[in-house]
Order: sequence, then structure tokens, then C-alpha cells
Amino acid sequence: MKSKIYKFSLALMLVGAVSACDFFDPDEVTNPNAADASVIASEASLVQLQALVAGLESRTRLYIATTSRSLGSFGREMLAYRDSDPRFTTDWLGRALPPDPNFFAVGNTYDGPYQCIKQGNVLMDAAANTSAVAGAEISGINGFAKTIQGYQYLPPLMTQFQNGIRIDVSDPLDPGPFLGFTEALGAVANLLDDAQSDLNNAGGTFVFALTSGYDGFNSPAGMVQVNRAIKARVALYQQDWQEVINACNASFMDLGGDMDTGPAHTYEGGDGTLSNPFNPFFYPLDQFSTQIEVVHPGVLEDVEAGDARASKFFERSPANHVSNQALQEYVATHQDGRWSSNTQNVPYIRNEELILMFAEASAQLGNTTDAVDAINVVRSNAGLADYAGATDLNSLIDQILFERRYSLWFEPLPHRWIDLRRYNRLIELEDDFIASDESVFDQLARPQAELNWDTFFGN
Repeated sequence: MKSKIYKFSLALMLVGAVSACDFFDPDEVTNPNAADASVIASEASLVQLQALVAGLESRTRLYIATTSRSLGSFGREMLAYRDSDPRFTTDWLGRALPPDPNFFAVGNTYDGPYQCIKQGNVLMDAAANTSAVAGAEISGINGFAKTIQGYQYLPPLMTQFQNGIRIDVSDPLDPGPFLGFTEALGAVANLLDDAQSDLNNAGGTFVFALTSGYDGFNSPAGMVQVNRAIKARVALYQQDWQEVINACNASFMDLGGDMDTGPAHTYEGGDGTLSNPFNPFFYPLDQFSTQIEVVHPGVLEDVEAGDARASKFFERSPANHVSNQALQEYVATHQDGRWSSNTQNVPYIRNEELILMFAEASAQLGNTTDAVDAINVVRSNAGLADYAGATDLNSLIDQILFERRYSLWFEPLPHRWIDLRRYNRLIELEDDFIASDESVFDQLARPQAELNWDTFFGN
């Protein structure tokens, strides 16, 4: 069968327009009640620095809904059923052939993270230009901001893949060059190492407060553990297996601990507004809806009998099975059952992922016993018998990818599509096609706004 994996991929359409007005010399702000960057450019108060930290943490969520739904669809983890627009299935399942250069509704995989990265730069600039903080306090601010930035570079990089991304965006009117996938990963790894150094020089406490999403990690020492967890994921993408082990051991990984331990995007104060959104994945269970995420049938078919992780997949009553006009081949039976309310926090890296990264790196390094032990920690937590298969590298990787499919199902920056791409196995997704005209893509195309910028300004 001819492979349906398209190397030239899909394009992100970001809205970017330069008006007839002088774009680079905007009008002076005359409304004293409308804050601008000059308010915190120098001598920001502690209260203003705290507001910038809160804004940074809030912006960490901008990528999550779009990135999770699109990559979850690409990896056949779930389906975004939207009768309001067929492109959530026709485009995201690669059914719109030839691929549409104006690919639909994935802008926030790119621009959301960069808004957050910009917020981090504003925070660090403000801390550097005020007498309200000094020494260890500035180090704490910088370490936190850089750690967040290190994670936020991953959604655009994982979706752009070989196109690469810009790392240096400190000056929005003079951005740095695009770095290729390998070089960009190296830059992110270095940024995280810089952040770790800052955090190690930040003393025992932060001068700022964080939300409950960082309970247990809201100190420099705790944030180092988060930083190393993110570094472990970057090292995994780099295939730097020993660094994966080192970073996992310096993180919050605990083979005997709670699988759900880890930092989270916070929604507990959600009121549905732009600044306080609801958990985007919560839908009331078994209620009629034509706008809902449903579980891909391939996931349901392959789950192991007795696997407690299947509790994530809530089975709807027959009367409330979900159909979709654009994908009539499948009537969905299960929805995402992980969330009890629309204000529940969403973890973005967990102990369970760290254990599985440790297992994968151990297997790659030939540490078979460590790999199998880590696999069995996850399987035992899921109520399953120990792994009894072959222990050659290919067999262990097969098993680890299987465990990751169910342990990390439809988590932020969904893993299945990326995992199969890491091992040149995207063709396996063809086994889960529902409609005969589906295709698999290995990356998104460079955003049109970036192409326009390079055309007009030559960066």
C-alpha cells in the first residue's frame, strides 16, 4: 500500500496584517487608564512583578486546547467532533487532499507559545530594571521564566519539526533566524540549563507566589525538579539517553510515588472569561453534544483487558452516541472521562511520563533490568501483570510505546503522533484509519505570517 504520509505537510494560517498606518510608530497612548509596557519598563513594584508572574502563568495555557486537539487527531488518539465545521475532521485527519496550504484552526500551536515566551521576556526585563528585587530574587524570577519558556518552545517545535523555529525573539521587530530541529532542541536544552543555574542561585524561597498548579514545586528547589522534568523530555527528543536518565533522577520522578504528581495548568478559578477560562477538555458525561472530543476507536480496540487506564474513556449510553456529519463512517461510543469539573487543573508533565522516559532511555542504553522494572511500575499501577515479553531493544521499545499510548493518552502536547515520528513509525497510524481517504502528516508548514515577514523584511 502506498504510504499516505505527506512530508510537505500542512500550513498554519496566522492572521497577520500591516495596515496603511505607520505600523512601527504607533500613536501615543493618551488614556492614563490603559497600561502599556512603559509602566513596568523600569522601577516595577513587587505588586507589578507579581502581576507579570501571574500573567506568565496564565499565558502558559494558550497552546493547550488547539495543540492537544489537533495533535490528538493527528495521532489518532481522539477525534474532535464539531458539526459546526467539518474541517476538524476533514483537515485534521488529512482528508482534504491535496493538503490545503491554509490549514484550519491550528494557529495557537505556534502563536500561543510565543505570546507566553514574550511575557517571560517582559518579566525578566522588568526584574532587571527595578530596585524592588535584587540578587537571589532576580535569579528566582529568571529561573522560573526561563523554565516556562523552555517548555513553551516545544509546541511550535514539535509541530514545525524539520522546518525549525525561531528561538531568539527578544526583539519582535528583529527576530533571530530559524534554527533547524536539532539546533533548536539544543538551544532549548541550553535555556533550561541556564534556568537551572538561576534557580540554584535563588535561595530558599521565591519573591513571588504561584497558583495551586505548582503546589509542591513553588520554591526554587521545587522548580528545579520541574525544570529537570522538562529537560528529560527535551533530551528524549534529542535521543540523548544518558541525559534523560540524569534529568529524570534530578526531577520529581518517584518509582514508588503517585503517577499524577507534577505541575499543572490552573483552571480552579475559572469563570469562562478570557483571563480565567474553564478547563477546555471538560464536557458533562453522557450529555447530548455535537461539539465534543471522543475517543478514537483504535484506542478502544487495542486496550489491554483489565487496564485501569481505560477508565479515562467514558462509555456513553447508546442513546447518546455521537455522530459527525463529516465523518459518517464512525459513531463514537466514548468520550474523555478524566475530568470531574470545568475548573479542574490539567497536568502538563507527570511522574508517570518520567518513569516511562526513564524506561525508554534505560532500554536504549542496554539497562534492561531498569527498563523492565520501570515498565512494571506503570503496569502495576494500571492493575496489569508484569511485562513477560522479549527484552531485546525493539521489543522493549514496542512495549514502552504501547504503555505511553495509554498512560499519556490525550495529554497536553499529545505524545502518540510525536512518539511514532521519533521512531519513523508514522505509517502505523494507517492501521487506525476510519475513512479510506485519511492521510498522515509529519509536520505543519511554516506559518504564512512568518513567510510574509521574511518576504517583506528579509529575516
